[in-house]
Amino acid sequence: METRTPVFEEFDPESDCDCPGCVHWRRVLPHSTTARHPAAGRALIVAAAASTTLAVGHTAPALAVPHASDRPGVPAGDEPASPQGSKGPLHGPGGQPVKPGPVKASETSRAEIIRRAKKWVAAKVPYSMSRYWSDGYRQDCSGFVSMAWNLPGNEWTGSLGQYGVRIPREDLQPGDILLFHNPANPQNGSHVVIFGGWTDYKRTHYVAYESTRPHARRLITPYAYWNHSDGYLAYRYKGLKSGAAGTEPDTEQPDNAKPGGPKPEGAKRVVPYPGRAYFGPGANNKYVAQLGRMLVEHGAGRYYPSGPGSRWTDMDRRATRAFQLAQGWQGRDADGLPGPRTWTLLATGKGKDIQAAEADGPGGHGAPASHGVPGYPGRAMFRPGANNKYVTQLGRQLVEKGFGKHYRTGPGSRWGEADRRGVEAFQRAQGWRGGAADGYPGPETWRRLFS
Repeated sequence: METRTPVFEEFDPESDCDCPGCVHWRRVLPHSTTARHPAAGRALIVAAAASTTLAVGHTAPALAVPHASDRPGVPAGDEPASPQGSKGPLHGPGGQPVKPGPVKASETSRAEIIRRAKKWVAAKVPYSMSRYWSDGYRQDCSGFVSMAWNLPGNEWTGSLGQYGVRIPREDLQPGDILLFHNPANPQNGSHVVIFGGWTDYKRTHYVAYESTRPHARRLITPYAYWNHSDGYLAYRYKGLKSGAAGTEPDTEQPDNAKPGGPKPEGAKRVVPYPGRAYFGPGANNKYVAQLGRMLVEHGAGRYYPSGPGSRWTDMDRRATRAFQLAQGWQGRDADGLPGPRTWTLLATGKGKDIQAAEADGPGGHGAPASHGVPGYPGRAMFRPGANNKYVTQLGRQLVEKGFGKHYRTGPGSRWGEADRRGVEAFQRAQGWRGGAADGYPGPETWRRLFS
């Protein structure tokens, strides 16, 4: 067998390297641009030793030296690049290479995704593209997302997309990701973060969970990121459990949040306005329920025959509009969707109560509308296994409106996928996306369909 002499590449470490050896030699050696850096000789020796070890058939594990940033408060865009490792199995005794074949996404929920992300943030897992945390996931940005999404292995920015579906910016919800993959420099020019929720109603900033130097963190971040903002794409995990849309916003203090001022003693705790994204068709969260309870306290009880709930319905819209009319507002200020002013008046108890004259229909809740729209029968009538006259009524109206292409033999009384797809197409035609276009008719879908 022919024996070849290993070829070594000599290199000088970066001039700003902060390892103890480099710091020492910068202190003791005079500054010179031509003088050889002593570490270069050591690098040659290490390379030769590693090559010799490889030649006899042994594998020398690489040891990562953590270089913590001396500027932990500076955004990632001003820090050195955060490289990432390549695709691989989970690390540890149980880690097995993923078998080739179609990608399978195990089920999880938004709450579980955020919980796993918070666990790494709380532990301040150090950033490393060659080290693995106790759960087997690589300690870099793509390993962080692989962990939060509970993937079977360690993915990288070039493969994470196959576990998700592209979504528009306006559909972003906690647990989705913002991914920037740079094919020209995938290891050092790419990044991925977990979306934790918007922090302002203009949607210019959001809470980001990410793994970057020096450790995993949670930070208020400008959309889409500090740099390469135009290159980031939003993805939603394919294995998200059904009904997991519409989660609550992240209200904990991010790492870079400014501390609030002192609260007066005995003052009523007012929950801040969460933002318009948490109200309207498709919303399902605790703020909808809280809105309903506050409206009932202000005289809107007749709009909730069975009490307020967490899923937005036409009852919430009508009750909100009645409260807005009670304040003397008109036009867009009384559109039935709570804005900051509506929320503040309700939360502080300073708004005027709803009187009987403010009812937006002579018959109250459940009365037929003046334009002849039949009353909405309720969500229970449109679920898998449902078999009733309302399903037939819905299907016929979809056909009449031009959304009946999914029916092979025409609509019937048993709810099926053709009904759901027809409703979804109609909802998307209204400009709705995400949970608002799930294919299940709510009060607003019903009203528009029969108008």
